[in-house]
Amino acid sequence: MPAHLKVTCDRTSIVDALAMASAVVPSRTTTPVLTCLKLTAADGELYLRATDGQISLSLAVPGVDIASAGEALVPADKLGQIIRACEDSTVSLEMDKNVATVKGDGSTFKVFGYDPKDFPANRDPQPTGAFEVTAETLRRLVARTLFATAVENARFAINGVLMERKGKRIRLVGTDGKRLAVAAGGCSGDGDMTLIVPSKSLNILVKMLHDPDAKVTIGKADGQAVFQVEGVGTLVTSLVEGTFPPFEDVIPKDQDKRVTFDAADLAAAIRRAALLTNEESKGVRFAFKGDMLVVSSRAPEMGEAEIRVPMSGYQGDAIEIGFQPAYIVDALKVVDGQQVMIEMRSPQKPGVFKVGQEFTYVVMPVNVG
Repeated sequence: MPAHLKVTCDRTSIVDALAMASAVVPSRTTTPVLTCLKLTAADGELYLRATDGQISLSLAVPGVDIASAGEALVPADKLGQIIRACEDSTVSLEMDKNVATVKGDGSTFKVFGYDPKDFPANRDPQPTGAFEVTAETLRRLVARTLFATAVENARFAINGVLMERKGKRIRLVGTDGKRLAVAAGGCSGDGDMTLIVPSKSLNILVKMLHDPDAKVTIGKADGQAVFQVEGVGTLVTSLVEGTFPPFEDVIPKDQDKRVTFDAADLAAAIRRAALLTNEESKGVRFAFKGDMLVVSSRAPEMGEAEIRVPMSGYQGDAIEIGFQPAYIVDALKVVDGQQVMIEMRSPQKPGVFKVGQEFTYVVMPVNVG
């Protein structure tokens, strides 16, 4: 395909696509072409492609008028900055001899690019064992597990989210060794599949799931995961190597104290109590007794807080247990304001937060003195 390309784009559409694609571009690399986006105008469509060697993203850009089909390879940061700076409803992009010309109303920019042939070849993966899930379901499952995933850990397999499909159910699991989040939902078809997907890949995937009704096809190809989002594009990612921890063993089965709260109300109380915590006293005390939960904190040379939350239907003996407040608020933020059940056994045993059969969150207690 010739390198010459000429298109006119709806500015908002290409800004959105550039933002998604630029998330793949590595911040540091010794390979200059990986800092670029490849643009391909063909068959009446404009496609953006980015890769960091581990993740490859291909996006279809809506609202494009193609005057001349072709390819271009342009630095991602400069192209994004220029098009965001243009305040016009449309912008034109023309590529000739590896020089990109971007025009708005009264503005002209020339950016030096590269030969599109230098960009890594675009493999067209043919996933096997593929199944479908709605974008709304997948977005919810990712949100309910990604926050609990380790950022950097020697146990490499917990730097990603376990994606486990069994028949018409899909389950995602995230853990950092101190907490565990399990979220489940429905999917189409039959069969089993297990993937450990890197956190970076899922953060990019979430940006593609803006239409809740879009179908997402998930499969494996050449040892990679393939996510095809209807009307948006395709994300191909390497998988995290290693074995995910046996998380089922971590979920307590013998809890004898339980109570249900409105998630938003409980989160608000914990945030207030956390105002008087510091590095030395991070924990917040939860005292469950009768018809009242008392959430309290105390920090030397700072002060103390006590927040009372009415509760009804508490089952079990009174208990006082400490938790890291941020860990609890993180979980309550992703349950969409629903009712959440708390289950406990003793101050030294993990607490369990549940939303029906859809969400289970296990968090280790802390010593609050």
